[in-house]
Amino acid sequence: MGNSGPYDIVVLGGGSGGYACALRAVELGKTVALVERAELGGTCLNRGCIPTKALLHAAEIADQTREAAKYGVRATFEGIDVEGVNAYKDKVVSTTVKGLTGLIRSKGIDIVAGTGRLTGPTTVQVTEDGGETFSLEGRHIVLATGSRPKSLPGLDIDGERVISSDHALKLNHVPGSVVILGGGVIGVEFASVWRSFGAEVTIVEALPHLLPLEEETSSKRLERAFRKRGIKYELGTRFESVKTTQGGVAVTLEGGKTIDAELLLVAVGRGPVSEDIGLEAAGVQVERGFVKVDGHCRTNVPTVSAVGDLIATPQLAHVGFAEGILVAERLGGLDPAPIDYDGVPRITYSDPEVASVGITTATARARGLEVKEVTYDLAGNPKSKILGTQGEVKVIAAVDGPVLGIHMVGARVGELIAEGQLIYNWEALPGEVAQLIHPHPTQSEAVGEAHLALAGKPLHVHG
Repeated sequence: MGNSGPYDIVVLGGGSGGYACALRAVELGKTVALVERAELGGTCLNRGCIPTKALLHAAEIADQTREAAKYGVRATFEGIDVEGVNAYKDKVVSTTVKGLTGLIRSKGIDIVAGTGRLTGPTTVQVTEDGGETFSLEGRHIVLATGSRPKSLPGLDIDGERVISSDHALKLNHVPGSVVILGGGVIGVEFASVWRSFGAEVTIVEALPHLLPLEEETSSKRLERAFRKRGIKYELGTRFESVKTTQGGVAVTLEGGKTIDAELLLVAVGRGPVSEDIGLEAAGVQVERGFVKVDGHCRTNVPTVSAVGDLIATPQLAHVGFAEGILVAERLGGLDPAPIDYDGVPRITYSDPEVASVGITTATARARGLEVKEVTYDLAGNPKSKILGTQGEVKVIAAVDGPVLGIHMVGARVGELIAEGQLIYNWEALPGEVAQLIHPHPTQSEAVGEAHLALAGKPLHVHG
């Protein structure tokens, strides 16, 4: 392929932020080239959100089968067919990738297969698999190169005994035992899957709680639930070293404690893919590996924007979607509002799930806000009893002001947080939400009950 263009927009990276930008831009009449070196959909679709949630659903079915007698259903759990689980997972991913690819092509977006690299503020060099290169020119370049698994200094991931989440998704067996380094979302979700599949799991987290960015009471609820499930954890403890053994690995923690396991999963977060993409050639500023942007995802170079995991915003697919749309609309002549990242819903799809939107009590107080809060225990919610789940809905509000945060723990609460984002983002008062009628019997009633209590008229609330 020879020189091509100029396009109105050349997007470097076909993940959530990149393809969302491309789709919205063509709706606004722009010509777009989308450069991607692998499958469309990026980390989320191929190595993150979608395959992990497929594994979590398989894990849920395994647990339900084990517990079927509790509900009067005769069923026998005979074990995990890893080949079958992976086939199910891979089919979900492949059919979604196929559908996405067809959608993008149908919109008239040019999909360019190859590895892209900036060669200037308006040019991208693409290298195909065979080594051939060609150039694309765009009036504007959008960087959306995503992220990759991180490790710690001196900790080498060999892909066999010491693995990343990418490797974990391709395992062809259930490990007998695993140490998971990192108690954030990735570590917690894999711990939940592997425990449901029958593995012995220990999480090592340097901070005082699992999911340390969540409301502290949510973290404590999760820890209690994991303890009941037999998931072990070492909190406030730093990793020191790992060595391979005949049976797997020996993980040594600060203080000298050693844990033997078959595998060590390194789940200490993801780093931006910002090396070797030509940022220097275009003069794009970087800070700690992330591309620096303003509230509208503009870099210091007027013809270059950046979105998704490449910038220092929450590493969530739906954040990438929103940032891609924002950039497309700005380039399309519209005036989109900056994103309020506090108002982005966050979900950890473990058993139990943890979901939140808005800010925590600690953050509110750090900002000098006077708050009031109510916690509604799911023990009082009939649908939660039917599902056999425990947890809570906690609502934080400013005194004489709007709701500032909603934090949930329990089975399926991820499906409830969309209402929470409307409450937070529309700056609703507790009394306004209390007037709304929630259907019975649903878990959504727990959201209504918490707001009723916060408005001073509790219904099914003890104490």
